[in-house]
Amino acid sequence: MNAHILIVDDELAIRRLLRGAVERAGFAVAEAATAGEALILARREGCELVLLDLGLPDRDGIELVPLIKAIDRAVIVLTARNATSEKVAALDLGADDYVVKPFDTDELLARIRTALRHKLPFASAHGEVTVGAICVDILAHRVTRDGVEVRLTRKEFALLAELARHPGRVVTHAQLLRTIWGEAHVDDVEYLRVTMRGLRLKLEADPAAPVLLQNEPGVGYRLVDS
Repeated sequence: MNAHILIVDDELAIRRLLRGAVERAGFAVAEAATAGEALILARREGCELVLLDLGLPDRDGIELVPLIKAIDRAVIVLTARNATSEKVAALDLGADDYVVKPFDTDELLARIRTALRHKLPFASAHGEVTVGAICVDILAHRVTRDGVEVRLTRKEFALLAELARHPGRVVTHAQLLRTIWGEAHVDDVEYLRVTMRGLRLKLEADPAAPVLLQNEPGVGYRLVDS
């Protein structure tokens, strides 16, 4: 059965545009124009992912992110707000991705497929995540590239493992720093930059043009799996 997607936007033209693109990709669609409607429809059986505009007439859409995530729905924020602080806030609240209007429909569909894929368990029973030529065995603390083991420092492995737990999704600087270095270092972004530089040198074919370990400027990092 095709996934069911809820489109939440107060602009009819945007909903029609999104419905056409999403239905052509084979997904079932429902629509909501307000936050109140969105919460009712998101709770219905079958809804798997919500495309959420933030500028809703009855409530700021950002407030819906944790409410929707609490009922185990994937959330992609789709909005005209492009401030870095807005992106970080949405992602820190649990959004799976953040797309700024105007958007490319092919890119949006790719992000939908990624978010839906990772509603499933992120790893096998052995805690392994494979991304391109890289295999991360989280339980065994082992990383291979093309089958050859790669030696990482403790912090490098911790950073890679945290990204591997959310493949395809942006993990914010604050989330990474809090998890790996602790609350006292949540503003020490340079720690991340140095550790990421080491990871790219060991894992990327061209560290100067990273493909697997991508940066979302001012927001965080993403382990790209497709």
